[in-house]
Amino acid sequence: MFLERIQKPNDIKELEKEEIKELSGEIRKFLIEKISTSGGHLASNLGVVELTMALHLVLDLPKDKIVWDVGHQAYTHKILTGRREGFDVLRKYGGMSGFPKRKESDCDCFDTGHSSTSISAALGYVEAREIKKEDYHVAAVIGDGALTGGMAYEALNNASRLKSNFLIILNDNNMSISENVGGMNSYLGNLRTAEAYNGFKESVANTLSKKSARGDRVIKNLNKIKSGIKQLVVPGMFFEDMGIKYLGPVDGHNLEKLVKVFKEAKKVKGPVLVHVLTHKGHGYEPAERHPSRFHGTEPFDIDTGLPIARKKKPGYTHVFSTVMVKLGARNEKVVAITAAMPDGTGLKRFRNTYPERFFDVGIAEEHAVTFAAGLAAAGMKPIVALYSSFLQRAYDQVIHDVCIQNLPVVFAIDRAGLVGSDGETHQGIFDISFLMGIPNMHIMAPKNKWELSDMMKFAVEFDGPIAIRYPRGEAYDGFEEYRTPIRLGKSEVLYDEDEIALVAFGSMVKTAKLVRDRLKAIGYNCTLVNARFAKPFDEEKIVELSKEHKLIVTMEEGIRHGGFGEQVAVFASEKQLDVKVEIVALPDDYVEHGNVDLLKKEVGIDTEAITGRIVSAFIGL
Repeated sequence: MFLERIQKPNDIKELEKEEIKELSGEIRKFLIEKISTSGGHLASNLGVVELTMALHLVLDLPKDKIVWDVGHQAYTHKILTGRREGFDVLRKYGGMSGFPKRKESDCDCFDTGHSSTSISAALGYVEAREIKKEDYHVAAVIGDGALTGGMAYEALNNASRLKSNFLIILNDNNMSISENVGGMNSYLGNLRTAEAYNGFKESVANTLSKKSARGDRVIKNLNKIKSGIKQLVVPGMFFEDMGIKYLGPVDGHNLEKLVKVFKEAKKVKGPVLVHVLTHKGHGYEPAERHPSRFHGTEPFDIDTGLPIARKKKPGYTHVFSTVMVKLGARNEKVVAITAAMPDGTGLKRFRNTYPERFFDVGIAEEHAVTFAAGLAAAGMKPIVALYSSFLQRAYDQVIHDVCIQNLPVVFAIDRAGLVGSDGETHQGIFDISFLMGIPNMHIMAPKNKWELSDMMKFAVEFDGPIAIRYPRGEAYDGFEEYRTPIRLGKSEVLYDEDEIALVAFGSMVKTAKLVRDRLKAIGYNCTLVNARFAKPFDEEKIVELSKEHKLIVTMEEGIRHGGFGEQVAVFASEKQLDVKVEIVALPDDYVEHGNVDLLKKEVGIDTEAITGRIVSAFIGL
């Protein structure tokens, strides 16, 4: 088994040519076996096995640098840098990350997790190399889906001025998480036909070399007019027109061709883009047929490709999906916007039902938000569905284009709170805090699946910017009997007693119920309030609670600083309320990957830890 001979960086270079060919098959088999057990990103990694091997054969790591866009396709890179054993604890707490991590290996030169960032980060390395007069190569690997992100164009614009070598590898699998959209996808579709041009050029050169002694001179003259030929045969020549040399397209599963073109690219004095055509899920039929399902997969049966999992209750995303279709039927002004994730955000059903009112803008969250602002200004009711961690990318647009104008844009914030195995780049723990300080913004979170539906209906009727955050996973179905009307800034009392008041926001209502049960079991009276709104929060209720309770405990699944709890504590202090406020929130830090329940225990927001804190705080009064 040749894979066992890969123990450290550059070991692949010690293998013979035939052994290297066998290695690609062993890597695929290894990835399928490991990910079928642990879960993880499979299709994207199977698609870049040869591409990654070629880079490792041509480059010298860790001296040379590879920056992986997003980074979920870096599994083969981890194997080739001696981390094969880490796959036994892949994406588990304390184990190996599913993304590049600088603290994990010197061969991971930049932490990634979000899209469209690799060219910018790699360009930083290139410029630093020139300033420091160092000698190494830098490669940015970016997918065709990531090129829908504006940041990639900003980086290409700056890279075009370079006079030194910079490798940009375009991994073109004609697909991101969902089907690619927009002009760049059409342009790349045309570029994919350039195979005919490359074959024609090579055929002409070979014929001339054989027929005439002057063939070499003719070939040189042909090379001089190469750009003109490309302009005729390859539409646009977008990259060359920007000043970036274009090589390709090349078969991304032909190792010899990849090595050859990468070696050629290393000689270019300036930025060079190598266009590599790959197939997502290559080598495993279920992943080839269903690449979206195998983008980020749960454990599965290798023979069938079907997931191995217990039957799950409907998640919040499913609830959102259902209510969106109903809202679309009731109000023809309702439009839906997503950034390359119609499946992940639950908008696929809305797209199929109301295609003319559905917009997938690609990986372009900034555009999504300002586009929504324009729709709202024109009298529509836009609902922008994004993951919490990706909404961060559009912070300026939320302030400048939506909230300053007080436009009625609804932000449906999925994956809010701890999300688990994808780690700190994907944890949705900052949205409460970064939205809380924006004037005109309103923030809600449902206690259960029915309340999410009610909040969506409320939000569509609301005249102003409003955000609804909800977590990943199963939708809580407790408190079905409590379905009081939603009123702006008003909370809901679920249990009314005295001594201790739990004021829980969103997903923490479920935890608060368990905490209350424990407190009752040891003799404490305990009120439970569903906050519903973090902004504006129910000030009147806080004043009321302060009269009958010694301790108010706020609970939220977001960072403490600038969050819901801090706002309540500041209000109680300013109003000089005779009550202590205990804030239960996440620490002001990044949270690593791991099982969500384990992470909650680690950061102190599990039932046991919260109960202990409350008892200590109450005894200390």
